[in-house]
Amino acid sequence: MRGRREAILESQSPLLTPTTTPTSAGAVADGGAAEPIDGLQEHYYDLCMEKSQEIKPFILHILQEVDEEIGKGRLEGITLNVAGNSRLMAIERVTGEDFGILCRLLKNNPYINGLDVRYNLLSDIGACYAAKLLQKQHNLTYLNLMFNDIGPEGGEVIAKALHKDTTLKHLRMTGNKIENKGGMYFAAMLQINSSLEKLDLGDCDLEESTVHLGHMLKENQWLVELHMCKHDIKNGGMKQLCDALYLNRSLRYLDVSWLSVVSNNIEGEGLVALSQSMKTNPTLSNIYIWGNKFDEATCVAYSDLIHMGRLKPDNTDVEPFVVDGRVYLAEVSNGLKRHYYWIPGYGAACSQSSNAGFTLVPVGQHL
Repeated sequence: MRGRREAILESQSPLLTPTTTPTSAGAVADGGAAEPIDGLQEHYYDLCMEKSQEIKPFILHILQEVDEEIGKGRLEGITLNVAGNSRLMAIERVTGEDFGILCRLLKNNPYINGLDVRYNLLSDIGACYAAKLLQKQHNLTYLNLMFNDIGPEGGEVIAKALHKDTTLKHLRMTGNKIENKGGMYFAAMLQINSSLEKLDLGDCDLEESTVHLGHMLKENQWLVELHMCKHDIKNGGMKQLCDALYLNRSLRYLDVSWLSVVSNNIEGEGLVALSQSMKTNPTLSNIYIWGNKFDEATCVAYSDLIHMGRLKPDNTDVEPFVVDGRVYLAEVSNGLKRHYYWIPGYGAACSQSSNAGFTLVPVGQHL
C-alpha cells in the first residue's frame, strides 16, 4: 500500500516526494524513539482514495511545502494557501467536495493556524464543511472564504458555528452573496462571539441587515475591524453605525479594509456624523470614505479632522484642498487594498499604510 502510494505521489510531479512530520511527545515507538507519522501529502492521498476523489497535483505541491516547513521545525503560524486566483502557480479551482477533503486533513492538525481558499468554487457545500472545521479544529485563527459562491444558507451555518468558536480571530466572507438572511445571522453571532477580531462582510448584499450589524456594535466589545463595503449604505444606516460608535470602544478602524464606507451611498449628513464619531470615540483611528457624496460640510469636517491631527493623513483615503476659498476632498491611495484580492507575488508588503490592520492585530499578516 505504502509503496504504491509513494509511486503515485512521485508520478504527480517530479518535485513531489513523500515526507513525514514530527510526532507529538506521546507518539513513541517500542524502542523508545519518536516514530514519524505520515505528512500531509500522504494523508491527502489516503483521504482521496477513501472518498474516490480526484487527486489534485497543485494541492499536493502546496502540501509538500507545508510538510517541509513542519520538517524544519516550524510548528505554528502556518497558513495553508489554496487561493483560486494565485498568480504564483497554475491551479485548478477547489470545489466544495475538494474542500471537504482539506477540512478532514486539517481537523486534527496542530500546526496549521490559517486557511486561505479565496476565489474557489466552494458554494454552500463548502460552507458546511467550513462550519464543521470551525467546530472541530481549535487552532484555526484565520479563514479566508472570499468569493466562493456561498449563499444565505452557507452564511447561516458558518455564523452559527461561530457561536461556540473561541479561537478564530479573522474571517473573510467578502463577495459571498449571503444577503439579508445571512447578514442577520452574523449580526446575532457577533452578540455572542468574543474571540473574532476581524470580520469582512464586504460585497455580500446584506441589505437592511447592515442596520442590525450597527446595533451589534453597541454590545460587541471585541471586534477591532469590520468590513462592509459595497452595501449602498445610506444616511439612515450610517446614523445607526455612528450611534453605536458612541458606545463601542473596541472597533479601531473605519475604512476600506475594515468597517468600510467606501463606494456606498452616504451623503453629507451621514458623513458629517461619522466625522463627529471620531471626536467622541478615542479608539477610532482610520476612516475611508471615498466614493460617497461629498457636500461642503463634509469636506470641511474631514479637513478639520486632518488639520487638528485627529485623523492622520496616512489613515484615510481623502486629502483636503482649497479652490477659490472653498474646501474640497481629493482621493488619496495609501495602498490599504494592495493585497485585498491578491496575495503578494513575492516578498511581503511591509509599509504600515498598506498593512495598517496587521500593526494593530497581527492575525494573518503572513498570508
